[in-house]
Amino acid sequence: MKKEEVLAHAILEHVGGKDNIRQLAHCMTRVRLALKDPTKADLAALKQIDGVMGVIDDETLQIVVGPGTVNRVADHLSRETGLAIGEESVDANLTPDERAAIERQKVKDKQKSPFKRFLRRLGNIFIPLIPGLVASGIINGGANFAKNAGVDPTETWMQILLLLGSTVFAYLAILVGWNTAKEFGGTPVLGAIAGGVLFNPVLADITIYGEPLVVGRGGLFGVIFAAWLMTYIEKHVRRFMPTAVDIIFTPLLTVLVVGFTALYAIMPVAGILSDGIMQGLNAVLEVGGPLAGAVLAGFFLPLVMVGLHHGLTPIHLELLNTVGNTALLPILAMAGAGQVGAALAIFVKTRNQRLRNIIKGAIPVGFLGIGEPLLYGVTLPLGRPFLTACMGAAVGGAFQATMKTAALGIGVSGLSLTPLIDNGMYLTYIAGLVISYTAGFIFTYFFGFKEEMADGI
Repeated sequence: MKKEEVLAHAILEHVGGKDNIRQLAHCMTRVRLALKDPTKADLAALKQIDGVMGVIDDETLQIVVGPGTVNRVADHLSRETGLAIGEESVDANLTPDERAAIERQKVKDKQKSPFKRFLRRLGNIFIPLIPGLVASGIINGGANFAKNAGVDPTETWMQILLLLGSTVFAYLAILVGWNTAKEFGGTPVLGAIAGGVLFNPVLADITIYGEPLVVGRGGLFGVIFAAWLMTYIEKHVRRFMPTAVDIIFTPLLTVLVVGFTALYAIMPVAGILSDGIMQGLNAVLEVGGPLAGAVLAGFFLPLVMVGLHHGLTPIHLELLNTVGNTALLPILAMAGAGQVGAALAIFVKTRNQRLRNIIKGAIPVGFLGIGEPLLYGVTLPLGRPFLTACMGAAVGGAFQATMKTAALGIGVSGLSLTPLIDNGMYLTYIAGLVISYTAGFIFTYFFGFKEEMADGI
């Protein structure tokens, strides 16, 4: 039996068995399980499974198993449960106790702050898009790197690379609209229409309020709100629509109402919101300089810790849409670098073989910008190294903000982000990584780790 299959069976054993799983999904490093009865999950036992780097009990149960491994474990779980990735089991099969447990979980989720729930929703919209954003971003970065090196961009193979790298961004509004409607329980294709309407080139031929409409005005913020409104209107129209004509008139009325509302109200309001966020962020980086970079990088790991970091994805994408690059991403990427430095310091100091093995397994992907294995397997369980990793990140963030480093794409960080750095500032970005590695190492080596901390690992 393969390692991933053993891991999948162990996870099933400690989450209440395959019949307790209501929905199965995964991101780059985490298996995400929605359980019929969350009380059946043994969190302490899950954390002790060999190969599990961390467990987060939130709206879904998130089990950190690392990149690559997560795909194989999710596939094994899918075969065992009979659930496709992202598919939800039929509620009719739930027992009264399971229904009660789900309702308790819903009440618990509603007690969370509105801001946290909002970031969770954003994360759920963008997490399924990450593989495509990563692949396209790397292709774009490699093509632009080649172009900067003197390769003729009119070469057929270069044109194909640029086509492959740009496609997901060309249709991103439709994908975001689809996922938004799906997240809020609506018909996905109606959400896709909402995204398509706001980015349709025909908008430039339409005049409202005395001015031609601007294609994409309001960016993805407008798309998310329009797609949510599609879901809201659809549900309310369906309440009074006779079943016999529901398939015809519910989507028809929904598209007409939201289509006009989107053009006359959502685009202008979302445009103001988008402009405000972009101008505010640029002002913070311009005025705050290194201090702003230090604060942003230093506080990013706590966002990753609770899984809220994906909520920043629409800001990155809107920066790419309006400015052409994102200065925020290289700053935030220093968080992972600070953690790599902290882990290296622990590896040098500790004699705990289990801890050293965890670090050896997690360091390579840490250099490539995937920090969850180090976060949940090393720095967070030890406590103080988590703080010194944040301090190391802050030093690198201050440097990147001072140098005004920016990226042309998103989805990756660490060394993997290097080809996506704008204006050929590759060495500057790498210098920032080295600074964060070094600062994280020094802070952790001298102030963040003592051997007795490793006893509980």
